[in-house]
Amino acid sequence: MGCRGGIGPIFKKFKPHLLMVLAEVGYTFLNLFSEASFKHGMNPHVYVTYRQLVAGVFVFPFAYFLEKKIRPKLTLSLFLEISLLSLLGISLAPNMYSASLRYTSPTFAASIANIVPSLTFLLAVLLRLEGLDRSTRGMAKIVGTLVSLVGVMIMTLYRGPVLRNLGHALVHVQGSTTIKENWIKGPILIIGYCISASLWFLMQAVTLKKYPAQLSLTTWMTLVGGAQSAVFTACLTHEPKAWTVGFNIDLWNILYCGVVVSGLIFYIQLWCTKEKGPVFITTFNPLAALLIALLAYFALGEKLHMGSHGSFDKKLRRGVGGGLKDLGGSRGDGGM
Repeated sequence: MGCRGGIGPIFKKFKPHLLMVLAEVGYTFLNLFSEASFKHGMNPHVYVTYRQLVAGVFVFPFAYFLEKKIRPKLTLSLFLEISLLSLLGISLAPNMYSASLRYTSPTFAASIANIVPSLTFLLAVLLRLEGLDRSTRGMAKIVGTLVSLVGVMIMTLYRGPVLRNLGHALVHVQGSTTIKENWIKGPILIIGYCISASLWFLMQAVTLKKYPAQLSLTTWMTLVGGAQSAVFTACLTHEPKAWTVGFNIDLWNILYCGVVVSGLIFYIQLWCTKEKGPVFITTFNPLAALLIALLAYFALGEKLHMGSHGSFDKKLRRGVGGGLKDLGGSRGDGGM
């Protein structure tokens, strides 16, 4: 009994940390599955639309039955606020990030996305959502922000020696669609994602004070964001075949990202935001970049450079690969 009493408080204290680590693991597979699907021909904007709608449908019954007593009344002003929240994080940010993977690679995108914690912190200070003083804690925040920015620059710009592969790749990729390397569109889209995501994280904390039902808020965000993305996608995509999804990597990617990421992980983030604040959840973002690089090295057999995304980027941008082995087939280019 004494042992249980000792473990319980510790688990409760570090529960947000453990949940955010699991969330970053989920984001790691999102990057790799999405890259495989896009190279297979999936339109990134159609993918975002389906993913968010799947999430909304999945979370809805849980929100309806589990939060009946705590769900606040939805007023017009609150709905408009949720719509803006959905636009920033559910529609705009994923569309920009997914589109960037057509011009760069998941490793490079994840590396640049590491500025989100620093940007979120700076915006939180400017908007007075985060306190800053000369205490040890305040100085630690400043140092952490600077270290994060320096780390992003090193990962992106510096290429060190190549690490030798330990064995054969566990997973081979194949496909027909080639990534259109563009070092103007790609970085612009990723930076746009970072700004939108940072604002989204900050706005979550504000909205949660008025609408503390996390499951219901997840449902509203994904359904409204999915509808916004559908309108945006319809304006850009005029070919009906771009909306069709076969029984292949595209379907598995939509289901995984809809249920696990937009459904479960978004709910985890809302809960952690309520408990620890928006800056806390963004500090775990660099973990996904590290996990993506390690997974590419050990599972895909890609070369890994010390301090850089290395040849993993090159091979992906040249179009080597595109769908996970045995999930293949090929589709026409969904296009932007």
